[in-house]
Amino acid sequence: MLKLPPNKLKVSWIWNWCKFNLVGLLGVALQLSLSRLFAAINLDYLLATFIAVEITILHNFYWHEHWTWREQTLKSNHFFDKLFRLVKFNSTTGAISLIGNLVLMKFFVGAFHLPITFANLLAIISCSTLNFLVSHRVVFRNHQTV
Repeated sequence: MLKLPPNKLKVSWIWNWCKFNLVGLLGVALQLSLSRLFAAINLDYLLATFIAVEITILHNFYWHEHWTWREQTLKSNHFFDKLFRLVKFNSTTGAISLIGNLVLMKFFVGAFHLPITFANLLAIISCSTLNFLVSHRVVFRNHQTV
C-alpha cells in the first residue's frame, strides 16, 4: 500500500476541510431555508428541524461523495459501496447532526427562547467539527491517511 508523505497528507486534509465547509455552507442555506419554510406552515419546530436536517444530510452526502472526498470514492464506485457509505454517513454524522440539532434546538428555543433561525445556526456550528472528523476518519476514510 502506497503511503503519502506527511506534508501531502496535511495538504489533503486541509483541502478536504475547505471543501467540507463549502458543502456545509450550502447545507446551512438549505437547512435554514427549509426551517423557515416549515415554520411558515406552522410545523412544530422540532419536527421541522428533524426533517430539514435529514434532507440536508442527504444533500451533503451527495456533494461529499462527488466532490469533497472524490479521490476516495472513485476507488470504490459501485452501487453497494456508495450505499454502504451512505449508511455509514447517515448513522454517524447524520446521527450527530440529528441528535445534536434536536437537543440543541430544544435547549436554545425551548429554554432560552432564541429565534428559530439563529438557534438553528448555533446548532449547526456546534456539530460541524465533529462531523468533519467522523467523515474524514470513518465514512470517507483514505487508507493512506491511517
